[in-house]
Amino acid sequence: MLKPAPRKGRKKPQIVKQQPAVLRPVPMVEKSGKVFGSSWILSDITGIHQAANTPGTMHIGLLSTSVNVYSTGRLVEEAQKLGLQVILADPSNCSVKLGWGGPRILMGAKDITHAFQAIIPRIGTQLTPHGAAIVAQFEMNGVFSTARSAGILRAGNKVQTLQLLSGRGIAIPKTLFSINPDTIEAQIALLGGAPLIIKLQEGTQGLGVVLAESVRSAKSIADTFYKMHTPVLLQEYIAESGGTDIRILVVGDRVVASMERCSALGEFRSNMHRGGHAQRVDPRPEELQMALQAARYLGLGVAGVDLIRSDRGPLLIEVNASPGFKGMEEVTGVNVAGAILSYVMQAVEGKIAPL
Repeated sequence: MLKPAPRKGRKKPQIVKQQPAVLRPVPMVEKSGKVFGSSWILSDITGIHQAANTPGTMHIGLLSTSVNVYSTGRLVEEAQKLGLQVILADPSNCSVKLGWGGPRILMGAKDITHAFQAIIPRIGTQLTPHGAAIVAQFEMNGVFSTARSAGILRAGNKVQTLQLLSGRGIAIPKTLFSINPDTIEAQIALLGGAPLIIKLQEGTQGLGVVLAESVRSAKSIADTFYKMHTPVLLQEYIAESGGTDIRILVVGDRVVASMERCSALGEFRSNMHRGGHAQRVDPRPEELQMALQAARYLGLGVAGVDLIRSDRGPLLIEVNASPGFKGMEEVTGVNVAGAILSYVMQAVEGKIAPL
């Protein structure tokens, strides 16, 4: 079995994905310079077959575009502690060959069809359709995934998420969506007037979410989006939430960590990427049930479920199929990466039922 080369000095290594070597161990480095250890960068078809055939080692494909993202690095760090081999597979460099010789999954020109026993998709919004197609092909080959391809697509679109979950009886804020600018005023009236929330149907980290404080501004914002052929949804503003929401992290059939996020001064969005702050929270039983049901209905083994507390009880806002967990680990002290890998190991070993 190939062993990572010893590190020399403290100089930050350069990650080079295209090298003639068979299977290069490459240090995983975050922007802070913290070394996470070594993972494997796929660089040669012979090497990947050798790695995949190594007895006694579980091989996991980490579908991520960057080795420097915190969550990716933490998964690699914990995988090494558990004796797992993680191979980074950039979904933007992956393709599926169909129509001759049977379906094949390629990374560049290299065949990774049978390289993994499990995959962990970490797919961003811009790559959702393509990344989900790659995941779907792995699923057809019997490879376990922490998120089903259909779940990734559903969670990537707020309307699809809310349609499915609302239809299953999960409470959500009053929501309307349309593509007809002539109906804006009627939609606003149905939601009870301003203030109200206008959201892009696709987007994360609070991007594309606007608070319209008057009917006039709501009409102007919605009309602008409609004229740009950008699908949006209108949602009632829950004043009693006070700019606070709860992120619940689901792994498998359990909640592993939760935090309450509060918006920054002068901001209504509670996302930490928007300057908000967070603290550990113990969700109420009905909130735990809501999060677990949402993840299961969408087909997600790992999910970040966002909800707010209202006078009507908890209301689900959205579900993230590739939740970052830097803030969650820092705030709660929970080893989220370890929990995800434990879930993967149990699934591959047949100890828990697949999604």
